[in-house]
Amino acid sequence: MLSFIPRKLLQVTATALSTATLVWGQVSSNSSFDVLDYVDPFIGTSNGGHSFAGASLPFGMAKAVADTIGENQAGFAYDTTNVTGFSHMHDSGTGGSPSLGNFPIFVHPGCPSDALDKCTWQQSDRAVLWTPGSPNAHPGYFSISLQNGIHAEMTVTNHSALYRFTFANASMESLSPVVLVDLMDLPQSRTNGTASVDPSTGRLSGNGTFNPSFGIGSYDLHFCADFKGASVRDTGVWTNNRAGVGQTSVSLTSDGSNTPATLSAGAFTRFHAPTANNTLLVRVGVSFISVEQACFNAENEQPDFDFPGTVSEAENTWRKKLDSFRINAEGVSSDLQKVFWSGMYRAMISPQDYTGENPLWQSDEPYYDSYYCIWDSFRGEHQLLTLADPLSQSRMLRSLVDIYRHEGYLPDCRMSLCKGYTQGGSNADVLLTEALLKNISDIDWATAYEAVVKDAEVEPANWNVEGRGGLTSWKTLNYIPTDDYDPYGVGLHTRSISRTVEYAYDDFCIAEMALRLGHQSDYEKYSQRATNWQNMFKADQKSFIGIVNTNFTGFLQPRYPNGTWGYQDPIFCSPLLSFTSCYLNANGHETYEGSAWLYTFFVPQDMAALITRLGGPSAFTSRLSYLHDSGLLYVGDEQAFLTVFQFHYAGRPALSAERTHFYIPTQFNTSTSGIPGNDDSGAMGSFAVLSMMGLFPVHGQDVYLINPPFFKEISIQNKATGKVATIKNINFDPTYKSIYIQSARRDGEPWTKNWIGHDFFYEGGVLELELGSKESSWGTRDEDLPPSMSGR
Repeated sequence: MLSFIPRKLLQVTATALSTATLVWGQVSSNSSFDVLDYVDPFIGTSNGGHSFAGASLPFGMAKAVADTIGENQAGFAYDTTNVTGFSHMHDSGTGGSPSLGNFPIFVHPGCPSDALDKCTWQQSDRAVLWTPGSPNAHPGYFSISLQNGIHAEMTVTNHSALYRFTFANASMESLSPVVLVDLMDLPQSRTNGTASVDPSTGRLSGNGTFNPSFGIGSYDLHFCADFKGASVRDTGVWTNNRAGVGQTSVSLTSDGSNTPATLSAGAFTRFHAPTANNTLLVRVGVSFISVEQACFNAENEQPDFDFPGTVSEAENTWRKKLDSFRINAEGVSSDLQKVFWSGMYRAMISPQDYTGENPLWQSDEPYYDSYYCIWDSFRGEHQLLTLADPLSQSRMLRSLVDIYRHEGYLPDCRMSLCKGYTQGGSNADVLLTEALLKNISDIDWATAYEAVVKDAEVEPANWNVEGRGGLTSWKTLNYIPTDDYDPYGVGLHTRSISRTVEYAYDDFCIAEMALRLGHQSDYEKYSQRATNWQNMFKADQKSFIGIVNTNFTGFLQPRYPNGTWGYQDPIFCSPLLSFTSCYLNANGHETYEGSAWLYTFFVPQDMAALITRLGGPSAFTSRLSYLHDSGLLYVGDEQAFLTVFQFHYAGRPALSAERTHFYIPTQFNTSTSGIPGNDDSGAMGSFAVLSMMGLFPVHGQDVYLINPPFFKEISIQNKATGKVATIKNINFDPTYKSIYIQSARRDGEPWTKNWIGHDFFYEGGVLELELGSKESSWGTRDEDLPPSMSGR
């Protein structure tokens, strides 16, 4: 999604020794090992990383954290100072505007002079400083101390949050806590809402209508909050900064003057002093169905308000989810181990499992949401889930196919039950094709194929949010032209270069699916369309950096419907020139979140042809190196991921290894700003894990590019087959001076290819990589290179 300006490189030491050797799940020769000790939810919570730091289950709907003032897309950000409340649903790593954060609760230890009208109620007024150094988080748990004397802790089940508030500085005589709920969300998008309170129990409940943060439409959400640990003193409602007892409900609608940004309201319960340990428990259920369902979710999942038990259950759920990988980390720094496991953890926060909570249609299929966005996640996150959690990956893809059944198109982005904006191509096509190639089970392939073909053939009425635009031009001109004439649908007529290369790759993936499913004529048609990228390649186009000619010739360029060429400076929309000029708006340009320099490398279906067009392997290697060295590339956008490894296609896998060890740890490390851009729902974390694992997947293909893992040994258990794939580094050097493969053996036999297929993971086996301090000839011959459409 939307990303931000590159930050300073943050250097961490990669060679500090650790005595821990990590092995499968909880089982270890070191009995004190716990994988959760190596997960730091605060990585990426400052400087625009937007990582969710709070309590969540894997792919869980409920996500509890403190909401802060500032760049609070995920609720809490470490580079903030004030907390405005605690809310129960969030997304992780998104760009653009904040998302969710609905119905925050806030707790006053008591009102000044015990007068309700002296308490503060509105978000900005009630904000309180959080104590520096107090935030603590691990999977399933978050806590923070506020300077009003409250220590707040939270944990979750799938559809409910449990908060424990301890009043550290209050005496029992003066303590009379007030818990309010606010009919608000983080982006302040509420159009209407109602809050109610039960005077006898203090239960707070209600609902509201909100807008998604990166899409169209609206959604309704419901909540239900109950309490334990103190008796009810009185109840009431509030509007703006006025509150009163006696009334049991309040409703809000937007009428032009009564907007969420200027008015909020809700209900409250005031308590007598807690009966034990100055502690009050608050349980909040959430639901897209109804208030009754929200109450049921909380009562069913947390009947006993058991805070330590809920934390323990959440921790064990995470341990089980992370146990697909085993690493021998002998000699490897604790920081690098945390980069690995924390990246794995963040990749399993979203998409979110809303199965049973979808009010839009009835279905027996799973329903997942918060795809932020497939344009980001198709380049790494779903490949990691295919390895680490193929069952969840299957359920997510089944959900995509079911969305097609009921809404007519596969989404490229989706959140909060709403259609999200399409940023480039129809990238669910890539995910489904790859799943077919990698034997992901339980997919209705006939319907999946029908869906991807519709993406390629039928233009939707609004291609801003689904499908593809410009299909008439795509089929007749064989490219997406600048200033395209397209009366058949509505959408932003920008990104002609980036849409062209993405459509070409999407069609290549459809061709792969067609071939596997026996549709020969479709295979031939879409294979031909996959070559359309060449129609925007201007062979004589040069690139200047300032006034200096880079000596590289041939770049993608805009092209008009009549076939004549336009011009966009190849470095435009790079960090060197107008980096923020190519976003998703009417003033966007011909590339999206990247330059023509970057997009010229996006031909993963036919790297052999691209390398030829760019002057051969030596010239290609020189150009790709320049992309990385010059400042033209921002690795904080997901399009950069594959460029780190594309040296493999030119017979220089050693250079891919070098680049990997540069970006990790310079831009992927354990600081709170330890990722180079928005995490994009775990995309950045996935890149780190896959890079450190040593087998980087080419999205949409059955190809893993071989690099030495960052560990002495790593094993991955396929949860579908039970088989174990192990990659071993022979002569492993934890100082990472010997990172060059000298030779390789697969199951004892020589392996000269610099890539491997998914059968290695599906069927299991052992890949041994002998390492040395200098580049070797391994993986450099033409016959050892990854496959390309046109061959070599």
